[in-house]
Amino acid sequence: MQKPARVRILDAAHELILTIGLARATTKEIAKAAGCSEAALYKYFASKEDLFVTVLKERLPGLNPLLSRLAEDPGERSVEENLTEIAREAALFYAQSFPIAASLYAEPKLKQRHDAALREMGRGPHMPIRGLDAYLRAEQAAGRISPEADTYAAASLLLGACAQRAFAYDMTEDGKPPQPVEEFAAGLARTLLRGIG
Repeated sequence: MQKPARVRILDAAHELILTIGLARATTKEIAKAAGCSEAALYKYFASKEDLFVTVLKERLPGLNPLLSRLAEDPGERSVEENLTEIAREAALFYAQSFPIAASLYAEPKLKQRHDAALREMGRGPHMPIRGLDAYLRAEQAAGRISPEADTYAAASLLLGACAQRAFAYDMTEDGKPPQPVEEFAAGLARTLLRGIG
C-alpha cells in the first residue's frame, strides 16, 4: 500500500535536502521523487519554505515542542533532568538540521528569500533560544534557579554548545564526538546548572 501523498512529499523532501542540499532540492525534483505532480505538492505546502519548516518539525527531533511544554509546566522532574533532556534533543536536532540548512549559506539570494519566509511564518533559528529562555524563566519564577541568573545567556550557552557539537567533530580523526550524546547532554546540563542553580 502506497503512503499518502503528503508523507511521500515529506520523505522525498527530507531525503533530497540531505543528499543534494536545500538549494538544489527544487519543488519539481521533490514532487518527482515523491511520485506526484508539483501541483499536488502545493496542495499540502504553501511554498518550499513551508515544506522545509515542516520537514524540520516532523522529521527531526522535537526541540521546540519540548521547550514549549516545559515552559508551560516544568513538571515534576528536576531542573537538571529537564536540561539534560533539552540538551540531548538539541544536540540531535542540530546534528540533523545543520546538513539540511548548510546549503542556504552557499546561495545568498536563496537565504534571503528563505529568511524572509521564515520571519513571515514566525519561525527561525532564534526560536529555540527564546523557548529555552522561557523555560528557564519559569524555573526562576518557581525558585528552582537563581533569581540573578541571566536566563537568555544560559539558553544561548546550552544551545550554542549543542550546535557546536553538531559540526565540530567532522574533522577529527574518526569524525565522531568524544562522548555519546547522553553523556554530553548530562555533563552540559550539570555544568550549566552549577552556574545558574
